[in-house]
Amino acid sequence: MVKKIYILVFFMILVSYTWAQRFEGGVLAGFNATQVEGDYFKGFNKPGILAGFFVQTDLAPAIFAGMEIKYTQKGSRKRIKPKDPDPEKYIMRLGYVDVPLFAGFRTNDRGSILAGVSIGYLIHDKELDEYGEFPPEDQHPFNNLDIQPFLGFQFDMLDQVTLDLRFALSVLPIRGQPGDNNLDYSWYWRDNQFNNVISLALYYNFSR
Repeated sequence: MVKKIYILVFFMILVSYTWAQRFEGGVLAGFNATQVEGDYFKGFNKPGILAGFFVQTDLAPAIFAGMEIKYTQKGSRKRIKPKDPDPEKYIMRLGYVDVPLFAGFRTNDRGSILAGVSIGYLIHDKELDEYGEFPPEDQHPFNNLDIQPFLGFQFDMLDQVTLDLRFALSVLPIRGQPGDNNLDYSWYWRDNQFNNVISLALYYNFSR
């Protein structure tokens, strides 16, 4: 019995050591600049925050793969200009739990290129105009699922700190346009809507 316990403890230590050697992880935090394709407001005018955790592992000397779990704010905002003849206010606020999966290629000792796909689940949404939040009769539901392929670049600023820049665009509509018999949306909503995101974040790696 004692021998079996020693073997089990040895096996657990070996697995823990192997896991620690193969995987590394940490925390991340940063900002988004977002817009929504399919509305009338061009430009990445809606800021948002992102924060979460990541793990990754080396597949080859220059190739690595990983995943993240993070909270991400997306949406759209109409930029009000001082001389705008139509100063209507519009803000779309969307909050997601995103799970990005990615592969990376190290181009040199400090720089990497990333590519992957992020699967997001909508946890809250709100639309506002100059009178406040849209009343229930003017609200149109969003799809819960958001799928965004992305391309990114990483730069190791320090041994444990990495700067990450990404560009992502939804491949499924976050909301389809309602029928033509409902025209209360026509001043801000043009077509099927897609999230378009530029993100900049810092990654702190606990394992280095």
